[in-house]
Amino acid sequence: MPQLKTRQLLVDVARQLFAKQGFENTTMNDIAEASGKGRRTLYTYFKNKEEVYSAVINGELMRISTTFLAVARRQMKPLDKLVELIFAHLSLMKETVERNGHLRAEFFRNIWQVASVRKKYDKKEHDIFAKTLEEGRSMGIFDIDDLMLYTDIIQACAKGLEIPYIYGRLGIGMNIEATRPIVTKILSRALGLTPVAQVTYTQQ
Repeated sequence: MPQLKTRQLLVDVARQLFAKQGFENTTMNDIAEASGKGRRTLYTYFKNKEEVYSAVINGELMRISTTFLAVARRQMKPLDKLVELIFAHLSLMKETVERNGHLRAEFFRNIWQVASVRKKYDKKEHDIFAKTLEEGRSMGIFDIDDLMLYTDIIQACAKGLEIPYIYGRLGIGMNIEATRPIVTKILSRALGLTPVAQVTYTQQ
């Protein structure tokens, strides 16, 4: 639909301006002029710059969600999938922040706005982590009693590692790929992986 295309154009233009100039230095006039649509059209879709910014972040998270879901659909052993999901989360966040230039600071600095936009994405991700844990538990691989507690902890850990991962501080002096076996080992112990079911991580 023309309306959807116009709105997406405005969001795309705003994202590029935010990335180049930063959120604070970009005005609604800048977005209107760069899009070639004018102020009236811009204000038809967005009340203010904060709404445009939320739309930009939401669009980025939707893109992340699509890729994350693709990883979740892979046929893998529960532990391997869990590790892959954690690193997919970290890699996707890093790629998103890096591709948005100056927006990298805004992406995390304006935590209240970003957090409100991230709620839907976080819920989807939480469901995927829970499903993977439940799969491992039902197969007798994971020895866990409180599914939601374990899911909350794993998601919180993944989110907590975002900044160190993005700035290359995860595993000082180590190649990022070298941390995967370590994460696998930690998870296998935390999830009470049964001796018979233990697996050795292999790159997918």
